[in-house]
Amino acid sequence: MPASWSRFTSLVAALALALATVPTAAAQTETTPTLTLYNAQHEDLVTAMVAGFTQDTGIKVDIRSGKDFEMANQIVEEGASSPADLFITENSPAMQVVETQGLFAPVDPATLAQVPPYFAPSTGDWVGVAARATVLVYNPSLLTPEELPHSIMDLSGSSWRDRVGVAATGADFQAIVSAVLALQGSSATAAWLNGLKSNARVYSGNGAVMRAVNAGDIPAGVIYHYYWYKDRAESGANSSNTELYFFPDQDPGGFVSVSGMGVLTSSQHPREAQRLLQYMTGPAGQQILADSTALEYTVNSAVPANPRLKPFAELAPPNVDTAKLNGPEVIQLMQDAGLL
Repeated sequence: MPASWSRFTSLVAALALALATVPTAAAQTETTPTLTLYNAQHEDLVTAMVAGFTQDTGIKVDIRSGKDFEMANQIVEEGASSPADLFITENSPAMQVVETQGLFAPVDPATLAQVPPYFAPSTGDWVGVAARATVLVYNPSLLTPEELPHSIMDLSGSSWRDRVGVAATGADFQAIVSAVLALQGSSATAAWLNGLKSNARVYSGNGAVMRAVNAGDIPAGVIYHYYWYKDRAESGANSSNTELYFFPDQDPGGFVSVSGMGVLTSSQHPREAQRLLQYMTGPAGQQILADSTALEYTVNSAVPANPRLKPFAELAPPNVDTAKLNGPEVIQLMQDAGLL
């Protein structure tokens, strides 16, 4: 056989082998799973963070949105048959509902290492992705700085009757109550809630509370910080007559609520799910949060929060183990007080 023909047949054989070992586009699609994320966070924020992940990895994510406890209870009902790979909440008490049923897989150590201990439960079964500070929004024309309460617990006193607003039916306020419960115990929390039942006007959400304070209907209300900052960043139409008061000295009213995220034990794609969790808490995902209009605090110390916000280092939040926030007991205590 001529040498030139031998070289030709060798090249053909090599090319055939190379083509056989390169996956086709169809094969690549089959081996790249689509993750299912049960989402109870703000959909626009999660969509933006997930889009960054998909761009970086090629892994698509199907987002199914609902409310904190609604989705947590759905996961518990579905159990090992849940189609979800991951769950993300607005507030962490709903994470505890899933965690107590043993439905979260441990978070990869490298992911936990990206987040300070304050933003993750001691169990390591899930991790914080974003955070929001509890504040008192007040109307300076109705309430002087000297009249501000030192503690959120003071709001149960008779001097606050018909002078404070809360969004009792929302997961946000229920998370705040969970911090009071963790720090003050059941008896003190029950007494505080009974006082709020007598004193507080109940509104349909944090935004409604802020609008009522802005309009002068009430002097003050308990909300999360970002409602005020978002309104000020837009037009100030619902906040221009108000200011924020951050409770000092690690008071329960200085509680910083964590938006939690975890990988479910039932996930069919645990490796890819852990990658999404690592991305969301890592520099790239956290930068998307910082640059967004969500105006929530980042949880990765390497990524500063949006500069519009009061620096996190200037806050004085209490030390709360998010693994011990008891959502079901909070609901029962609030029902007993007539707030739910």
